[in-house]
Amino acid sequence: MDQPLYDFAVIGAGMAGASIAAELAPYAKVLVLEGEDTPGYHSTGRSAAFWEECYGGPGVVPLTLASGTYLRDNGLLKQRGALYVGRAEDRQAIDGFFDRFSGTGVTIERLDRAGLCARAPHMREDWCDAIWEPVCSDIDVAGLHQRYLRALKQAGANLVCRARVEDLSREQGGWRITTQRGESFRAAKIVNAAGAWADTIAARAGAQPLGITPLRRTVAQLRVEPKAPDDLPLVLDISGRFYFKSDNGRLWLSPHDEIPTTPCDAAPEEIDVARAIDTFQQVTDWQIEAVERRWAGLRSFAPDRLPVYGPDPVVEDFIWFAGQGGFGIQTAPAAARLGAQIMLGLEPDVLTAQIDTSIYSPARFVRQKALQTG
Repeated sequence: MDQPLYDFAVIGAGMAGASIAAELAPYAKVLVLEGEDTPGYHSTGRSAAFWEECYGGPGVVPLTLASGTYLRDNGLLKQRGALYVGRAEDRQAIDGFFDRFSGTGVTIERLDRAGLCARAPHMREDWCDAIWEPVCSDIDVAGLHQRYLRALKQAGANLVCRARVEDLSREQGGWRITTQRGESFRAAKIVNAAGAWADTIAARAGAQPLGITPLRRTVAQLRVEPKAPDDLPLVLDISGRFYFKSDNGRLWLSPHDEIPTTPCDAAPEEIDVARAIDTFQQVTDWQIEAVERRWAGLRSFAPDRLPVYGPDPVVEDFIWFAGQGGFGIQTAPAAARLGAQIMLGLEPDVLTAQIDTSIYSPARFVRQKALQTG
């Protein structure tokens, strides 16, 4: 019997793959291939889990704001607030932050030392300047991911785990996909939602890798004295050296590291945890009683740090849905809707109407290369 021909084969079932498959499945026959035993094993399952309007920069803001409506309406956000903090020598960076996000639609205000301490106690005296973002919220990452997994299954998509893609080859009518276990599938189009493995998948399809680089991010859970208050906002260094937030009386602390690595099952390095703790002790007067656990995840960025959505400019029927860095979860609803509209040729709707799709197109790298060589 001939194998079924799927309209789309989505490679990856993390947040990117699950969300785009859920948006495509009501309109098309969709296959989702996940290399691990369960979906969301890598970046999705290790997220610091916040929705923050400025995260990712002005080019990501439209996706974040549009997604916020969906997340809020579906009960997936819990408001926390965020503080970007700085010292006297960071005032220029604070000013530049305001200039950078002017006119983007984000809600931010300036705080002095008193306003900072009212929201984030235990900061040492030299931390005297801050930006307050009141609507920053925690995301129910597992709830969002499961929502998409349920939706894609209910719409008839076929999810296959333990199906790491080994080979992609063209044949009449589309693609032949072969996994490491020797399974074979057929699809008219490939959707590359492979996260840290996006460039690897592209190379197997004969497409030019875009330079999507996996970066390791470390997080440690600390037991501190006194206990961290539940209403502590997300606290981020304006210079990008740390962030921390409370979780059930504990603190989640990251050195905000971005260590280039190969695609892998990321593990924390002791030096990164030690560096985070040393910085934290210089910044606050909290007493650290124990490091209770630590973990690491991968964030994968294109060279310009914007996501990549759309058909490859050279290889036919190969579509990118990758390069979503650390903002892939908070932008998932709008990104997936936008990606599906591009792939299916649908008109924008209320969620995506204000988003300029051209800045996320893979064709931008061809244009940039032409400008550089021309």
